[in-house]
Amino acid sequence: MLLVLAPMNEYLARLIELRSIADIVLVFLVVYGVLKLLRGTRAAPMAAGLAVFASLYWLSVYARLVTLEFVLRGALIYVGFAIIVLFQNEIRQGLITFGNRFRLPFSRKRRGQFGASIYDEIVLAATTLASTKTGALIVIERNVGLKGIVDAGVRLDAELSYDLIVSIFNQASPLHDGAIIVRGDRIAAASCFLPLSLNPLLSKDLGTRHRAALGITEDSDAVAIVVSEETGLISFVRRGRIKRALDPTRLRAAIYKEIEGRNASRKGADPHATESAEAEEVASA
Repeated sequence: MLLVLAPMNEYLARLIELRSIADIVLVFLVVYGVLKLLRGTRAAPMAAGLAVFASLYWLSVYARLVTLEFVLRGALIYVGFAIIVLFQNEIRQGLITFGNRFRLPFSRKRRGQFGASIYDEIVLAATTLASTKTGALIVIERNVGLKGIVDAGVRLDAELSYDLIVSIFNQASPLHDGAIIVRGDRIAAASCFLPLSLNPLLSKDLGTRHRAALGITEDSDAVAIVVSEETGLISFVRRGRIKRALDPTRLRAAIYKEIEGRNASRKGADPHATESAEAEEVASA
């Protein structure tokens, strides 16, 4: 009996070592982070499918189902490549999220003409464009550079302002078709064309602007503001998810929360803002 308990006692003694505890905690954090990234995306059912595949293979080995085991073993060779192809967006977003954890905790405050931040200029411009049902797409670059998209558009490198944004998206302007890229406190380029989201689960109500906004936020850590030309509704897009029908106050809060990591003050909101519909979130691929 003592010979049986000896290995167990040795295992328990090693388990309570500081190194073993740290090992278990790190594994837990990694698994938790992966599951958190998969939640709400199309990768979740795919991951469940892979789990079923693994369970089926284990069953074939355990029950000695030779033919099934032979077929599944041959398929295992391609599983690694399949994971990279199927989960490329999730892997990219995961690495971006991980990298963002190491951002510097301070940054220079960028002030605008109408408010405490340049983001107030964007909110005011989006509200003005929405009131006239003028379509617009504004992309705010963050840590992942958008140089390729900027180079393909019309380079401006102009100081960001309410007047310039409204002028660019005026229907009479030759630059109104496409997106503007905001880099820091400047508009890097206008008339930029973005990759469209290929998520098959998106609502059919979303047009090209919304799909372009979803596409750029799936491929980078940028955020986007969309003004619908058909309805005049304002949407905020981040990490392949879209919040629709935002009023100026909620749009400002969403920008501040995502960009600066804090809640925006309700002071300075547009006094003419009307009550908006409930925000809708659409999961991306």
